[in-house]
Formats: sequence, structure tokens, C-alpha cells
Amino acid sequence: MDEPSMPTSPAHSPGPPAPPIPLAALLASKELGLRRIAGPADADLLWVHTSEMADPYPYLLGGELLLSAGVLLTDPDHYVARLVEAGAAALGFGVRPVYEAVPETLVEACDRHGLPLLEVPPETPFTTIARAVWRLMAEARHRELRRVTRAQQALATAAARPDPVPAVLHQLATQLSGRAVLLTARGEEVHAAGRRPPPKAAAALTRLARVVARERPGSPASATDTHGDTHLAAYALGGGEGLVLSLATRQRESGDHTVAGIAVVLLSLLAAPHQGADAADRSAALVRLLLGATPAEVAPLLGPDGPWTVIHARRSDGTTPDALTAGALGASLGSALVDAVREDDDGTVRVLLPATAREAPPHPSGAVEPGEPGEPPRAPTVPQHPGWTLGVSAPTPLSALAAADTRAARALAHAEATRTTLKADAPVTGLAALIPPGQAAAHARTLLAPLTPPLADTLRCWLSLHGSWDRTAVALSVHRNTVRQRIGRCAELLGVDLNDMDVRTELWFALRRE
Repeated sequence: MDEPSMPTSPAHSPGPPAPPIPLAALLASKELGLRRIAGPADADLLWVHTSEMADPYPYLLGGELLLSAGVLLTDPDHYVARLVEAGAAALGFGVRPVYEAVPETLVEACDRHGLPLLEVPPETPFTTIARAVWRLMAEARHRELRRVTRAQQALATAAARPDPVPAVLHQLATQLSGRAVLLTARGEEVHAAGRRPPPKAAAALTRLARVVARERPGSPASATDTHGDTHLAAYALGGGEGLVLSLATRQRESGDHTVAGIAVVLLSLLAAPHQGADAADRSAALVRLLLGATPAEVAPLLGPDGPWTVIHARRSDGTTPDALTAGALGASLGSALVDAVREDDDGTVRVLLPATAREAPPHPSGAVEPGEPGEPPRAPTVPQHPGWTLGVSAPTPLSALAAADTRAARALAHAEATRTTLKADAPVTGLAALIPPGQAAAHARTLLAPLTPPLADTLRCWLSLHGSWDRTAVALSVHRNTVRQRIGRCAELLGVDLNDMDVRTELWFALRRE
């Protein structure tokens, strides 16, 4: 029977994919005691698979280190040929109890077909090898995430320099150890950085750029190719001018596409010829936000103190969007202020969107009468986006962006729990808006004082989902029994009956004005 493979990385893991593990790294582990006895020395392992089938071809995806004790091995040449046809990276053969030594016919077949063959000693269980590969992949993935984070910071810093486009290209070429070129749709070089590739590879790169240049409908956003040992890539920039970022590198790491995506977003902002002073200021603000500046620091660049809307978005299929996908979402929402790549990323894309406000003197009570010119800022119309789930905050001044960010996260959790594609956190209106904000906040703090922040968050989520245990558990990523225990504790600390609608209404009012 075919045994299941040990997973090499957690499901839904964020960031760039785990880099392949060189066969040499596995052979270097003394505790495993593996020995290569046939085939080439170089191979890249994507995962580990164990099988004792006579022909495991139908169950292989390619890139596996296949482990076997040869229980059903009868025709080594046919067996190895099928492994190579399936794209297996290497074969690990365990000696004993079936064979006292690796069959010589198997060694010859692996040499003949160019498949690395490893001898697995009797004291090394196959599961130990699988765990070792997983550990090496986890370490490589962590290194790659750190590399992408450092590259992001370096590119953002370059974009803030006086001559940002050449600076970003130079930094991109440095990070990828290759050539970075900004080309027009006709293949004319605008800026370039890094060592020139061979003439034929440079010509192939120019041809690839024309493939993605958006001069005709249906052109792809990116394309890749190889020319000899040179990896080529081209990315269309936003702005409608047909500019293309082209890359030529000798190596292609798993995180390179993410790094290139960050550069595409920045260059789309910086290289747009029609960009006026206001747009340039907002682009600079984006760079500051990427560098981790506070809202107060970027307020002069972003414009008036609000109102702003924060949007949290996640892919509906659970996949992690790259910078290009996130940038496309921001563009469709009408904003270039997009935050998508972070080391602790959970797949959430954050977009900062200017809201629409109406200027008017404040109401004496601090509230707004219905129909008055000074009604609360209207949130921009955010349409549903196929493939995305969105949580939208109410419009807020720049000084309150942190609270809006929290509300957008809650709205996204609400949308996911209710299986809707969009949830907007509406501003306080109606009767609740008639109470001055200061008095409302003071009442809320007093009423909710017995609750810890986790209990208050659970109560808020539970009330927003009409007391549904299951949906609240989904929104908070906890077990439904945990929700029941927390809500019971809230009722006990507050000394109230949470089945009473009046109690629920007052608590909801307080939680909204906290």
C-alpha cells in the first residue's frame, strides 16, 4: 500500500514558498548516515514520499525523495525509468530486512538513468529522514522570509531617495544579483542597473518585455523565460504608459517573485509620467508607511486629517496573495496605499482609502442631525471583489487609524464567519449619535470595566453575530466551548442576563463607543 507523505510545510503558510532542499544538505547530516552510491550529486528535494509499490509513478508529483525498501522490486531498470519519468528527485533505498545491501542492478540503473541513489542504513527510520527534510525546509523558509523582509525595507528606502527610480532598480538588481531594466513598450531602455547579460539573453529579455507591454487588450501582467542559464522575467507596471520592469538573473530563488512584486508596486507609483505633485506626495507617504512610520509622521503627505477608510482583505480560497495581486486589489479600490508583505503575514492585505467628507460646523452637542450638511463622512463605495473577502472600517481621522485598523479586522472576521464577501463597519448614527462622544465613551468604560480585553472582544463579536456560538468561534479562531465559557464569564463579571435584549442593546452600544 502507498503510504502518505509527510507534509513539508504547514497549510496556508504565508510568504514565499519553501525553497527546495539541496540533496547535499541532507547528505551532510551525520545523524542520518545517508550515502550516495549512484547517480548525480546535485538534486533539489521538494518533499519526501514513502512507497513500496512496484510502480509508484501514479502517486508522484515530481521533486520527491522516494524512500523504499524494495519489497516489490523485480525490474530495477523499469522501476528507475518510471521514477525519472515521474520527475522524482532521488531514491533512498533502505537496507534490511528485505535486502542486505543495495542491489547492484539498481545501482547500475540509477547511474544509467541519472537518478541519485542513497543508501539508507538499517538504524535510520524513513520517518527520521522525512522529519529532517521538513526541518531543513522550515529553516530555509525562515531564511527566505527574512531575505524578503530585508529586500522590502531596502527597496522602500531606495524609493524615498531624491532619484527614486534608478535607486529602486539598483537595489532590486543588488537584491536579486542580476540585471534590472525599465523599458518602454517599444523596448527602449529608460533606466537600468546591474551587470549586463549576454547579448542574446538581453535581446530575449527585450522580446519578453513586449509580451507584457500593455499596448493591446489581454496582455499578461507578467511573463518568464530562460535563455541558457539566465532566468528572464518581465512585469507590466501600472499607469497606462506601457512601462515594463525586466529582470535577468543567473539564479531564481523562491522569494524573488515577491521581491520583484514589491518593486513593481513602487515603480508603478514612482515612474508614472502623469503623476502630479499631490500623487507624488501620496507615493512618498506610502513609502513612509512601508518603512513603519506613524500616521502623524505621514499626515502632511497624505493631506488633510481624514477621513480615511481602512480595508482588510483575504483571499477567499485561503491562498496568500503576493505583492502583485495585492497591488491589483488596491488599484481596483482606487488606492496605492497597500500593505501586503510582512514577516508575520497571515495573508491579510490592508488598504488605506480616502473617504468622502462634507465640511460643516460641528453640532453643539457633538452629534449630527439627520439631513444636516455636516453629516458623518460617507465611506467610499467598496464593491465586492470576486475571490476576496473584505472588511471595511467606518471613515476615521488619521489620528484614529489604529482603531479603524482594529475595526476593519473585526469586520473581516465577521464576513468570514458569516460566509459573506464584504462586511462594512458603519459609523455611529441614529439615536446613538445624539449622545456626545465623550459622555458615551465614559459610560462605556465604566460599564465594561470588569471585562478583560479578550472577554470584551469575545462579547463584541458574539453580539455582532446575534449570539451564534459557531460563527463566533470561526471569527475568533477558537473552539465553540471557549466562546461559551467566555460569554458565561462576561455575564458573571457584569452581573447581567445576556438573554435580555435590553441588556444586549446597552452592551452593544457601549462596545461600539468604547
